[in-house]
This record gives sequence, structure tokens and C-alpha cells, in this order.
Amino acid sequence: MKPKILTTLRDYDRDQFASDLIAGVTVAMVALPLSLAIAIASGAGPEKGLVTAIVAGFLISLLGGSRVQIGGPTGAFIVVVYSIIADHGYDGLVLATLMAGAIMVVAGYLRAGSLAAYVPEPVINGFTIGIGIIIATSQIKDLFGLSIAEVPAEFFAKISTLWTARDTLSFHALTIGLVTMALIVFLRRLAPRFPGLIVAVGLTSAAVAFAALPVDTIFSRFGPLPGTLPLPSLPQINLARITELLPSAIVIAFLASIESLLSAMVADRMIGGKHRPNAEILAQGFANIGSALFAGLPATGAIARTATNVRAGGKTPVAGIIHALTILLVMLLAAPLAGYLAMPALAGLLILTAWNMSEPQKWRGYMQGRVSDRVLLLLTLVLTVFADLTIAIGVGVSVGLALRLRRHGAEPGKDWTPPDR
Repeated sequence: MKPKILTTLRDYDRDQFASDLIAGVTVAMVALPLSLAIAIASGAGPEKGLVTAIVAGFLISLLGGSRVQIGGPTGAFIVVVYSIIADHGYDGLVLATLMAGAIMVVAGYLRAGSLAAYVPEPVINGFTIGIGIIIATSQIKDLFGLSIAEVPAEFFAKISTLWTARDTLSFHALTIGLVTMALIVFLRRLAPRFPGLIVAVGLTSAAVAFAALPVDTIFSRFGPLPGTLPLPSLPQINLARITELLPSAIVIAFLASIESLLSAMVADRMIGGKHRPNAEILAQGFANIGSALFAGLPATGAIARTATNVRAGGKTPVAGIIHALTILLVMLLAAPLAGYLAMPALAGLLILTAWNMSEPQKWRGYMQGRVSDRVLLLLTLVLTVFADLTIAIGVGVSVGLALRLRRHGAEPGKDWTPPDR
């Protein structure tokens, strides 16, 4: 359970630091707009995304079991976080995140990290696609600039509300969103290692500011972003709230563990390495505790940012630490500039993120698999979108493990490939 950084620093040299420095700054430029957009889509203030990327990202790299894992807020948590905030308030989310961190610390010390590999792959694929659908539909309001006081969380009610407000469409907002998406795709294909996200969102947001377009920005909706980290504090804790929030904490812990270990597995295949699963779970636990103490969001290893780190030349956990410190530096020195980021641009970014996280290039392969795997994937997807993520995970894992036992215990899936996210 020894952190990977202790191993990698034994023979650390100037060349490795130069590679880690470039990779860390590159990943920070990708993580910055994503962290803001994810926090907003989750129903939290945009600054919560930055706090999470800084505090949790630092701890995940410092204590983790992967050489190149990058941590922070991720799209997989948007649905869960939005639901918890709606039902229990932001203080409830902070307590649930704190409890989830404690659960993961215990799981890490009990060496439960390897068990996550046995979660059926169709379940993971099903709720990932389902989450992608929910994220994409949640961004339609800002992409089209619709005038809606509040968008319902329930899927059919959300679609109905969006359709009812179709006459309020803003062509300025839609143009900014679509141009941002086109720029992101173009820059990704032109220069895959270049942090095109921040460039695309920055250019279209600058166009909104200079042309004084009637388009919502972070500043116009949320006010100025803070230029410092908040002081650490504890949420309100009592037995009744712990009991009430325990199911949410378990879901956060499960999602954080699964996504982090999948991200570490992807990284292993990209660098030819081997992560330490129990150290990784411990790091995720401490990172979520740290994020909660600073009133941040749940955090996990991020597959897209980890892959970006590897492609940018990251060699050791130092790259992840530099990524967190770079975002902190931006927060301290340039927080007002982030307020100019346009909401339709961030919406376009999240819609592309949702599309990529669902890995459409693999859908045909899913449909050519076993009938039982197809049914399990579709069951998890439908429950994720139309019911509840907790129900989807519970039912999916239970049915999946039953099917696995029926097949006399197959080996955990070994065909994970780096997603193009």
C-alpha cells in the first residue's frame, strides 16, 4: 500500500522533472474548464470544481498507487452530486463525501481494492452511457440559451420542460456553443497533445466579451470567483444525518473506487506499468476527506485527464502534483478571468465530454457480445436514466454477479482500452 511517488522518486532526475512539468501544466489547462463545468452541472458553485481539482488532485497524486493518475471532479459524479444537493443541500453533499472518503480508507486498509475488478463490465458500460445521456440533456438549456427558471431532475419532466421553452432559444448562445464544440474537435484532431479545451472555450468566451453578446457567463450567473482556497471546516455531523446520507456515501465510494481503478488500469496499458490498487483506494479516500474539509466535490481518478497526462509525457506522480499547483496558481492570480467563460461554451464542452465518455466506437462491439451482457448493459442504462443511479448500480451488480457465478466465475475483463475522451 506504499504510495507510488516513494518508488518513483528514488531515481528521479532533471529530465523526468521537465517531462512532468510540461505534462502537469498541459493537464491543468484541460482540467480547468472541465472542473468549472462539472461543478456547475452538478448544481454547485463553479469554485467548488477548482477546490476539488486542487485539493483532491494533489492528494491523489501524492498518495496514490499509480505513476500517472490524475484526479479531480469527473462527469460520472454529476448525477449523484446533483441529486444529493437537491435532496440534502450542499452541506449534506459535503458530509456524504466525507463519509465516502472514510469508507474508502477502511476499504483500502482491508485490501479490498482488487475486488473492484470483479464488477461486471456491462454494468460499468451501461451506467457510463446512461450518465452520458443525463449529462448531455442537462446541458441543453445552456447550449440553446433557453429561459427556464429550474430544470427538473426527472428525465421525462426535463425533456418536457425543455421542449416547452423552445421559443426562448438564443441564436447567440447556440452559435457560441456549436463553435466551441467544433473548435474542440478540430484542435483535438490537429494537435492531440495540445490543451485545445481551454483554447476553444477561451476563444469563444472572448468573442462574447468583446462583442458584448447577450450570453450568460460564469460571472453574470454566479458572481466573481474567489481568489483563494476556503479555510478547512467540518460539516454538521450527527447520527440522524449520517444514517440519512449513508446510501449516498456508499454510492460515492463505489463510483470513486471503480472509476479510479479503471483509470489506473487504462494508464497501466498506456505506459506498460502496474498500479497498486489498495494504495489507490486509500489515496481516493484521503482525497475525498480532504476535498470535503475544503467544501469541495467528490473526486476520483479521471480517465480523460490521466490519458492526457500520459500523452503529454507525464512520467511520475509529480506531474499530477504540478497539475494541482498550476490550477491553484490560476485561482490565486487569474480568478476574475475565469468569470468571463461563457455558459454555452462550457455546455458544449460537457456535451462532448458526455459523448466521449460513453465511447460510441464500442457500441457495435457491445451489441455483438453475449445476450446476457447486452441485457445487463441495457438494464443498467435504462435504470440509470429513468430510475436512479443507486438502483441501477445495485440491480446491475447483483444481476451481473449472479450471471458470472452461473458461468462458473470468469476472469475479470482484461480488454480495457484507453478511451478517446
